[in-house]
Amino acid sequence: MTFRSRLVIAATLAVAIAVLTASSVAWVVARNSLVSSVDDTLSQSAGAVLSPNGLNPDATNGAVTQVANSEGQVLIPSRFVNLPVDARVIAVAKGQQGPTFETIVVSRIALRELIYPVPAGAPYEAGGQALQTTQTTALQVAVPLVGVNQQLRHLEFWLFLVAVLGVLLAVALGFLVARTAIRPLDQVTEEIEEVAESTDLTRRLDEGGRDELGRLRRTFNRMLGALHRSQEQQLQLVLDASHELRTPLTSLKTNTQVLRRVDELDPETRGQLLDDVVTQLDELTTLIGDLTELARGERHTAPPERFRLDQLVDDLVSIGATHGRVRGLEIEADLDECMVFARPERVGLALGNLINNAIKWSPENSVIEVTCSEGVVVVRDHGQGINEEDLPKIFDRFYRSREARSMPGSGLGLAIVAQVAEEEGGSVSASNADDGGAVLRFELPTL
Repeated sequence: MTFRSRLVIAATLAVAIAVLTASSVAWVVARNSLVSSVDDTLSQSAGAVLSPNGLNPDATNGAVTQVANSEGQVLIPSRFVNLPVDARVIAVAKGQQGPTFETIVVSRIALRELIYPVPAGAPYEAGGQALQTTQTTALQVAVPLVGVNQQLRHLEFWLFLVAVLGVLLAVALGFLVARTAIRPLDQVTEEIEEVAESTDLTRRLDEGGRDELGRLRRTFNRMLGALHRSQEQQLQLVLDASHELRTPLTSLKTNTQVLRRVDELDPETRGQLLDDVVTQLDELTTLIGDLTELARGERHTAPPERFRLDQLVDDLVSIGATHGRVRGLEIEADLDECMVFARPERVGLALGNLINNAIKWSPENSVIEVTCSEGVVVVRDHGQGINEEDLPKIFDRFYRSREARSMPGSGLGLAIVAQVAEEEGGSVSASNADDGGAVLRFELPTL
C-alpha cells in the first residue's frame, strides 16, 4: 500500500468517525428532546386527571388512562387499551416509588407511560357509582409514540444520508489533499533517485523551507556531504597506502632478486641483506595493521564503559618505560584520579601511540613527562620539537615531516590518535614547549 493510499484512508476514517459520532449524538439528543416533550404532556395529563373533585379520566385530551391498586386490581379501566400492571405500577401504588416514566409495548404499539401515585380517599366513578379509594393507588397515563418514532426514522434517514455524503466527500478531499501534500515529497524522491542513479555525491538538493520537507532536504544534503567526504577519504587512503607500500615492496623485490645470487655473497653481506628483508617486512606488517585500524573506523563491537583514565595511563606508562629503558629514557607520570566514559581499548591504543611517539623523538637519557587530570592526558618529550609548518598536518594520514622520513614508521600513528579522539567525543592537539620538546594533548569528557 502506497503512502498516498494510507493518507487517503486515514483522512476518510477520521472524517467517517467524526460524521458517525456527530450523527449518533444528534439522534440521541433529538430522541431525548422528543421523549422529554412527551413526558411533559403526560405530566400535564396526569395533573388534569387528578382534579380537586376526584379522578377524571376524561380530562386527558386523548391519552390512555388507567387506575390500579397495590394488589394489581384495575379500579378504573382504560376505554381504549388495557395497560399492563407490572411490578413498577404496584411499587408506585404501594408508595414505594415516586412518579415513574417508562416505555411499554402493547399490541405491537410503543407507548410512553407515566405512573403517578394517587393518595387514598380520592373519589372516582365506576359503573355509574361514586366510589372512593381506600388506599394509595397508581394512575397510569400513556400516549402512543407513533409520531415520535416517525420523526426519529425520518431523522435517521437524513443523518444516514449526511454520513454517506460526508464519507464520499472525505474520500474526494482525501485524494485532493494527498495529491497536494505528496507532490513536494514526490519531488524530493525524484531528486534523490537522480542522485542515486548518477552516483554523483557532489550534487545537493534544494534547501527548501523551514517545514518538515525542508528539514528532510537539509538532512539528506548533510548525509551526501558526509558520504562525499568519506569517499574522498577512502580514495585518499588508497592512494596514500599505494604510495607508502611502493617503497618497501620495491626494496623487497630488489633484495629478493639479489638473494637469487646468495651463493656469490659473503656471509656479512648476506646477513645484512637478510636483516634488511626482515626490517622491511616489519614495516609492511606495521603499515598494514595501521591501515586496517584506520579503515575500520568507528565499527567496533565493544560498547563504551566507565573506567578510570589515570589507571589506564599508568599501565601504558609502565609498558612505555620498558621500551624506553633500552635508550636510557625515563617516564615521569603525574596522575590524578578521573573517570571517563569511552572504549578503554580504543583510548589505550591512542595513548599508547602518543607515548611511543614521544619515545621515538626523545634523545637518549632524557625524560618524558606524562600527566593525567580531569580527562586530559598530556605527553611531553624533550626532543627537537615540531616545526611550525608541520604542526597543522601531523595528525593527517601518512604525513611525515622531513626529519621523520629517514626514520621507521608509516605516518599513521597520530592519525589513529585523532580518529580515536573524534570517535570518543574528545579532542587532540599538538604544540611546542617554551624550553623545547613537543607537547601532545589528548582530552576526553569526564563523568
